[in-house]
Amino acid sequence: MPKAGMGLKNVESFGDFDYVIIGAGTAGCLLANRLSQNPDNKVLILEAGSKDKYLRTKIPVGYLFSMGSPKTDWCYTTEKEIGLNGRSLNYPRGRVLGGSSAINGMIYMRGQAKNYDHWKSEGNTGWGWDDVLPYFKKSEDHFKGTDDFHGVGGAWRVEQQRLSWEVLDTFAEACTQSGIPPNEDFNRGTNFGVGYFEVNQRKGVRVSADSAFLKPIRHRKNLTIITNASVEKITFESKKATGVIFQKDKKSTSVPFYVKARCEVILSAGSINTPKILQLSGIGSPNLLKGFGIDVIHSLEGVGQNLQDHLQIRTVFKLKNAKTLNDTYKSLFGKIGMGLEYLFNRSGPISMAPSQLGVFAKSDPSLDYPNLQYHIQPLSLDAFGEPLHRFSAITASVCNLQPDSCGEVTIRSPNADDNPIIKPNYLSSQTDKDIAAKSITLTRNIFATEAMRKYEPSEFLPGAQYQSPQALAEQAGNISTSIFHPVGTAKMGTGKDAVVDNELNVYGVQNLRVVDASIMPKITSGNTNSPTMMIAEKASDIILQNRR
Repeated sequence: MPKAGMGLKNVESFGDFDYVIIGAGTAGCLLANRLSQNPDNKVLILEAGSKDKYLRTKIPVGYLFSMGSPKTDWCYTTEKEIGLNGRSLNYPRGRVLGGSSAINGMIYMRGQAKNYDHWKSEGNTGWGWDDVLPYFKKSEDHFKGTDDFHGVGGAWRVEQQRLSWEVLDTFAEACTQSGIPPNEDFNRGTNFGVGYFEVNQRKGVRVSADSAFLKPIRHRKNLTIITNASVEKITFESKKATGVIFQKDKKSTSVPFYVKARCEVILSAGSINTPKILQLSGIGSPNLLKGFGIDVIHSLEGVGQNLQDHLQIRTVFKLKNAKTLNDTYKSLFGKIGMGLEYLFNRSGPISMAPSQLGVFAKSDPSLDYPNLQYHIQPLSLDAFGEPLHRFSAITASVCNLQPDSCGEVTIRSPNADDNPIIKPNYLSSQTDKDIAAKSITLTRNIFATEAMRKYEPSEFLPGAQYQSPQALAEQAGNISTSIFHPVGTAKMGTGKDAVVDNELNVYGVQNLRVVDASIMPKITSGNTNSPTMMIAEKASDIILQNRR
């Protein structure tokens, strides 16, 4: 191949494309689909991971083996967190076609209408609930059919879970006894209540962004998909994005490629890698960039700031007279039975999402909206990937949906191979500590209801000996983990900390757009994968309208 032009040295040309998309995750896969529908648009998508060729990314329970595997996960870790009493957390992010949608919990959740109305109130015109609802519906293929809130015919399949647990049904009854009403559909703008999560599955098999949006269109002649492509930086002429430098199947002797973007570079690398790539490319805090000898293309202090995530407090209660996955899994015949049930019916525990029953509740009854989300599991273990406990138990993980605590993501060095520094700053606000203590108390109250009495629940974590709000907040720091919802590190808005405008253009430069969860000004009140899909759906409309 000829050498690339524009003064770039020691790179090989990879040709010209109209749109170069960095990242084939949840947003990138949908963008590639929509932008390449017009055969006149020449589209390239670059993915750092491999093709999704793994059985564990298809079988729902396979998430246990996908997280922590370098074949499918970036295997990031946070810095040691003061709010977690000095602990560092594993921070899974998908590294495969489909991104985190290939390894996540498959829960279909939009959040609350007020989340998007809040985005709009901060100056993000076009991002209110009424504005974004059509884009949720456009992607969707809902098992119940179409109505005012749901769509059919889209590629993003939404189904009921294919399992049943008496202990979960009983927990739902306990919630109603605690004043939390039943809710058959969490995705109609308000999600207060208890019910089973709907999932992105098709007949017991995971639906990822790759299988939904990319795999069906790989034959398109105007679409090029490159895997094992490690992006080093975005290139600029003056303040105009011109292309991307990347490594393919990187080896110590390999020469980087340069690809030219005639229309736009679209950064869809996720809330961790998007700010990293922006910073490596010269967009970010000048003090940070100059400290690493990186030329400043444009000063944007907000790049990598505003990191928000949902911290789940994993309370565990031992049970008697109950059937849980702990009991089934410790028996050889139980394991064989699970395998046969999935093989013949695509149902049962192997079809399980990581969490089955959902609860949206209030830490204080005076609140207008639920500020807590529970993920209820008929199992317990020390950590994902660890063996199940040998006793019957249920895990009630609870998270603060709108935390005050914010963190940051920054590059560790000017070397693109080095993992970024991730500092979520969990439980750094007193309000978040207070809500953590109240959420544990609410959990205890649910387990103390008449409905749960037949199981004689006894608190395993954090432990009944901890009673004061201060003690409970401290224990929350000991037993909490991320639920893997990082957002906000390339904030959409109009203030000094904003990175992109309401059309997701990066401020201060041309032909560069960010389309992923990093643009969220404030985290949504629920799981974040499908809101990311909505962002990409809306962005594709904006991009195509601008092209016309």
